[in-house]
Amino acid sequence: MILAAGRGERMRPLTDRVPKPLLVVRGRPLIEWMIAALTRARVTELVINHAHLGARIVEALGRGERLGVSIRYSPEREALETAGGVAQALHLLGDSPFLVVNSDVYCDYDFSALAARATTSFAASDDLAHLVMVDNPDHHPQGDFALAGGRIAERGAPEAMRTFSGIGLYSPRLFSGITPGQKAPLAPLLRKAMAAGRVGGERHAGLWRDVGTPERLATLNALDAA
Repeated sequence: MILAAGRGERMRPLTDRVPKPLLVVRGRPLIEWMIAALTRARVTELVINHAHLGARIVEALGRGERLGVSIRYSPEREALETAGGVAQALHLLGDSPFLVVNSDVYCDYDFSALAARATTSFAASDDLAHLVMVDNPDHHPQGDFALAGGRIAERGAPEAMRTFSGIGLYSPRLFSGITPGQKAPLAPLLRKAMAAGRVGGERHAGLWRDVGTPERLATLNALDAA
């Protein structure tokens, strides 16, 4: 599932007329870079949620034939936040573990191992989530959660704190308490699962950018021109 329903408030005025996932990075809409990364890992069955200017996303991507994927959409009248958006789409995602990725992330992460984990070690475990973490960027120096020994906790030693990349593998059980159509953030669900020792994780040390502001978008595009 690619999360594409956010309003992109920090990206205004760019997102007043263009949905954030369609903003152009290095000559290509941001969401298409993510789709390309998924297809390289043979992940081709996609669900995309949308709200703000959602018709533009459907118009641009269609059913995915041009990109070598099959896309189904989960429309939201208003953005339901991350967990709410996933819960709304559970009927499309099925009963097995699934990947969820943010549409505003630009990275060189290889999804192959994560996709394989979905049907092997993760599926056989009692875990509810497996998160891909990155080193803390300048705009988020404190990090989100602690990663140590392949496990994630809410807090830990300063050197263990990492930032959540927006890439994760989830059991549908994590979202079972959310009513479809209900707004719900993801962090409280993760913290509860962490407290129960049911969240694993890994570190991605390669390229990763959260394209969250016009300045970060410009910086990323400038890298290509340098």
